[in-house]
Amino acid sequence: MESLVNCSAPPSVLHGVRVIDLSRLVAGNMLSLQLADFGADVIKVESPREGDTLRHWREDVGSGEGLDAWWRVYGRNKRSLGMDLRDAQGMEVLRSLLATAQVLIESFRPGTLEAMGLAPETLHRANPKLVIVRVSGWGQSGPYRDLPGFGSLLEGFSGFAYKHSTQGVPRLPNMALADMVAGLTGAFATLAALREVEVNGGHGQVVDLSLLEPMLAIMGPDVTAFAATGRVQDASVKIASPRGVYRCRDGTWVAMSGSTDAMARRVLEAIGKSELASDPRFATNSARLANDAELDGLIAAAIAQLDQAECLALFRSRGVTVGPIYDAGQLLADEHVAGRGCYVSADDADRTVMHNVTPRLSRTPGSIRHRAPSIGENTVELLREVGVQEAAIAAMSARGAIRCG
Repeated sequence: MESLVNCSAPPSVLHGVRVIDLSRLVAGNMLSLQLADFGADVIKVESPREGDTLRHWREDVGSGEGLDAWWRVYGRNKRSLGMDLRDAQGMEVLRSLLATAQVLIESFRPGTLEAMGLAPETLHRANPKLVIVRVSGWGQSGPYRDLPGFGSLLEGFSGFAYKHSTQGVPRLPNMALADMVAGLTGAFATLAALREVEVNGGHGQVVDLSLLEPMLAIMGPDVTAFAATGRVQDASVKIASPRGVYRCRDGTWVAMSGSTDAMARRVLEAIGKSELASDPRFATNSARLANDAELDGLIAAAIAQLDQAECLALFRSRGVTVGPIYDAGQLLADEHVAGRGCYVSADDADRTVMHNVTPRLSRTPGSIRHRAPSIGENTVELLREVGVQEAAIAAMSARGAIRCG
């Protein structure tokens, strides 16, 4: 497996962009990870005592406190400044850093930044080109702006949980989906705002990034269809047929999609039902959807007679879009995942494995340059960078305003 750290990686496309990250938990860290992986200098300003809350999300590995896997992955390529923002000199340091930055990311409740004396108009007077990314559950405006907004609430509110109901029971995803989607959306928005500054000679601006609206953007046309028809789509209705997951003889599973007419014909041929390809019930996607239960039963019965390897070989030989359903161990062992280097491992003692930089750029690729830092690992160097003298650093450390590694 490819080594994690490449300290000698050439400067990437965001080299020279400084990001001050005041966010906590997933969305802000996912956003700043994208920027860090492509060369930005991301400075995590976090509590000198507890650090970012994400540090305390631990995976059960059967021993002790658990593995801080979340922080190891989403804290990589960042520098940590462990500093108390309630300390007057700490705020002075933050203002000095913001004067040198191109991007600020925060995920406080709406209004908190203003209460800290860091309202966008104040920050823009000091640094007119600063891009300010404000992450919140519901957005900076609207009746719900002051409500708590963890991702689970937005996964329910957006229609996602309803759309993925099982036997009438809505289901939340077993992952931080809303936060992850918001982080990726926020990275795009940040780059768009930076382009306005750098290419178009524009002013800095505020990116109002809610967890809600990126979820709405990926939900498909359900609301459009409702507005046109007045009908809420049944959560069990498929978008294409055949499409589903099927259990193989050996207890494993495969996923299949035959959403085009040509692909559906190949599926029918593969299961020995080629005569049904000309049957009006299965000739078009709308007809197949109307008769999905029958078609799905035929496919399930055929696949149940095959081990997974046999199933994949059969359908792939016919050009059908089919693939295995994996758990984490199977995914990591897959030859394609290994061949593309989708995961990389640390070259230090803990052998941390994490996803590689994505997407892949041919000329200015991103890189993993260093592991996730400990709380305050970079405090002293960062304070020195903004001109804080050694005596002042010692005094801040003595009164607990900073943590130095």
